[in-house]
Amino acid sequence: MKKIWSSLKPYLRWLILGGTLFFLVKAFKDHWREVAAIRIDAASWTILAIAFSITLLAHIWAGLVWGWILRSFKQPVQYHWVLPVYLKTNVAKYIPGNVWHYYGRVWAVTNAGGSLGAATISVLLEPLLMAAAALLVASTASQLGWLDAQGNAWSWGFQIFGLGVVLLAVHPKVLNPVLQLVSRLKGKAAGTEVFQLEGYPVLPLLGELGFLILRGTGFLLSFSALTTVNPSQFLLLFSAFSLSWVLGLVIPTPGGLGVFETTAIALLKPYFPIAIILSVVALFRLVSILAEVVGAGIGILFDSYAKPH
Repeated sequence: MKKIWSSLKPYLRWLILGGTLFFLVKAFKDHWREVAAIRIDAASWTILAIAFSITLLAHIWAGLVWGWILRSFKQPVQYHWVLPVYLKTNVAKYIPGNVWHYYGRVWAVTNAGGSLGAATISVLLEPLLMAAAALLVASTASQLGWLDAQGNAWSWGFQIFGLGVVLLAVHPKVLNPVLQLVSRLKGKAAGTEVFQLEGYPVLPLLGELGFLILRGTGFLLSFSALTTVNPSQFLLLFSAFSLSWVLGLVIPTPGGLGVFETTAIALLKPYFPIAIILSVVALFRLVSILAEVVGAGIGILFDSYAKPH
């Protein structure tokens, strides 16, 4: 059964990606006239520029949070080195497989003299904390505003359940035995050092919460660039963004491509014109990729000044 799953897994990624892209192409085909009628004026470009700046800041902040995780494991890295590594590897998530940015970070840490075990745990912990932060933002926003608008208690209950599972998964009493088991299976004979959480990762979780709030603000501004957004709709957009983002994180497509857009369209279709949503998700994807590319450029620019110690 395991062999069958391993052989089908690569095709499943492409099937999901193909299905979501087909949905997006069909949506654009059905509404291309409305999308083409949308105009972006000078004020809208200014708002999009602010959204780009906040999105870039979010990725810089996420790199610092990864540094917190590494330093909590007493790794010989400094923030002026960690940040360029994080920004340079970030764009690798668009390579099919959706793991190459993690591989690049593990390789960079070990090449700088860090522990393979600590580096591996750091890239495992980061997406778990990001998922927890996204579900926390989504469930809070839903409870404060969106739940009443939708009347969908089942959806909110599912978010709370998912949040509870993720928060429990990163608890030291749950994660440390798993790390010990993996260490025994893979490296005991070679004397591999076992790294464990000394306490609940509250500070990194709060850091990832800040990352999601920054990314959600960029999404909100992208909406504001194309249409009027009432303050009463802020929670709706934050909740929809967080749910779309976390699904894009866990479903195996490069960088969540297609999954994020499809989910956002499905969630927001009852509240905004479909042409606006299509335009916003396209613009936001462009803003996100541009921010990641610029971030990688910043990482390369400062790489010659960065030292691991």
